[in-house]
Amino acid sequence: MPISARLRLFPLLALAAGLSLGACSKNDDQCELSPEVAKVQAPVKLERLEKPFFKLKTAADADQFLQQHGLFARQFLQAGQYPPGVLSATLARLATNVGLQKLGAQADSTFRGPQLQQNLTQLFQHVRYYYPGFRVPPVRTFVSGLSQDLFVNDSLIVISTDYFVGPTAAYRPNVPAYIQRRYTPEHLLPGVALAISTKYNQKPAAGQTMLGEMVHFGKALYFAQQMLPCTPDSLLMGYTDAEMAGVEFNEGKIWAHFIEKNLLYSTAPFTVQKYIGERPNIPEIDKTAPGRVGAWLGWQIVRKYMAENPKVTLPQLMAEKDAQRILNQSRYRPKVNSGRVNS
Repeated sequence: MPISARLRLFPLLALAAGLSLGACSKNDDQCELSPEVAKVQAPVKLERLEKPFFKLKTAADADQFLQQHGLFARQFLQAGQYPPGVLSATLARLATNVGLQKLGAQADSTFRGPQLQQNLTQLFQHVRYYYPGFRVPPVRTFVSGLSQDLFVNDSLIVISTDYFVGPTAAYRPNVPAYIQRRYTPEHLLPGVALAISTKYNQKPAAGQTMLGEMVHFGKALYFAQQMLPCTPDSLLMGYTDAEMAGVEFNEGKIWAHFIEKNLLYSTAPFTVQKYIGERPNIPEIDKTAPGRVGAWLGWQIVRKYMAENPKVTLPQLMAEKDAQRILNQSRYRPKVNSGRVNS
């Protein structure tokens, strides 16, 4: 299955922690790449297109830019789908926009230096550790004018750095505040890892239950945790520290809610969306329960399954379509603590 992800980063999700031969050694002070992963070759061809983009003055300049960066133009900008001259004129207008130039300067300052390439290299080393046949796509950075955050497929990755400047940005993505807070430099790599997981994460084609969706997202989170084993759970899940502490403390209560309300086998899209999709909170559980908690719970089921079945490899997990089998073999039974979500 090819990677195919043209996405707004977190209407999907983020990702997180666990056990594996490829994991980093993790403590409070440092997190070093494991020797097994460090041996993997995963060169990244990173090209920053912001600088040539902001040099555009006219539609003719933009035409030349599109010709020089054909793959980027075809796949990310969808050149060829517009009447002649429209895309070039639009690019020239954006490149000379003072507000976008200011945001572009902030993005350039935020992602200046070799750190992004180093981080991407380590991410792809982990991917190729588990999937040796994975081919690292070329990576382009760009300032999209907050039109699209990430583009990921088998042949190209585009990162719109203007999305990930953070709270000091002159302009922020036009999304609710609880989603906007995830657009920071630290959330960029989790978004890429999650997008890559779609290449390997299998699920039944139809008839998805709540449990099926929970486990599907749980597998995506577990995959990304393996690719970014040094990243905190709260960051990968996109929760605040308080939200993460709350769901961890009240894991048993959250699970009990799903059991008592007979939610696991619901196929009603609206019901599934309430627990899996984007919401600021889930008052059906508790007014302080964060959105997407069903996905977080699915991740805990998958973690427990992998702990109970140490011979199962990551590729085998990602290929498993039977959510009920994963639940049964996980022996997942969280304890109920006293207190409240986010208490």
